[in-house]
Amino acid sequence: MRNIAPETTIGEIVRALPATSRIFENLNIDYCCGGKKSLAEACRSRGLDAATVIAMLSALDQPANGAPANADAMALAELCDHIQQTHHAYLLEELPRLDFMTRKVAAVHGEHEPRLLELRQTFEIFNGEMTTHTKEEDEIIFPAIRQLEAATNGRPAASPHLRTTLTRLEREHDSAGAALEQFRTLTDNFTPPEWACNTFRALYDGLAQLEKNMHQHVHKENNVLFPRALAAATVKLH
Repeated sequence: MRNIAPETTIGEIVRALPATSRIFENLNIDYCCGGKKSLAEACRSRGLDAATVIAMLSALDQPANGAPANADAMALAELCDHIQQTHHAYLLEELPRLDFMTRKVAAVHGEHEPRLLELRQTFEIFNGEMTTHTKEEDEIIFPAIRQLEAATNGRPAASPHLRTTLTRLEREHDSAGAALEQFRTLTDNFTPPEWACNTFRALYDGLAQLEKNMHQHVHKENNVLFPRALAAATVKLH
């Protein structure tokens, strides 16, 4: 993407230049659930100067090594595999750990810091919803998208209800995004108090990493996989 304009959406920018996700994370601009917002709108909501942010994005020197995966360059089946192996596998391992820590920290310190009790309640809902959500994607949605890409002779391989299903999944992403924002608010931007024990500190660090992984995860689905799957389904149906 050579020209980034104020009206360019956040999702378009990260889709074309995955490394810009780091800048948006540092500026606390949501590029996953908020990916459909224009850069100007996102900057206004954060009190940022759009021209300055455009300069930061345009000057970005994306390294060859360690750069975020370019989801837009992947075939649909490859992207499904990548999301499962990178993001769903991460949640499968990390959510039980965070579940244990939110429960333990709330039980030990919740009397003195009531926000930890709210944090625990919010995480329980997030955990249940994301576990169900990723299971549906792994077992139903992603196989359907892989079949869609493999379909031949112009015959649709995807459900005619694909658009409705993906819209629902995006709403679930919105719910997850709201929970992530609540995690950040309840933890003072993931900053533990000076008196926090090691488990307390590990919890806040884990939630910060969860936010980063989820932002990448949802961006790849909302702004890359789902639109391309819908486009492919449209072609197959004509």
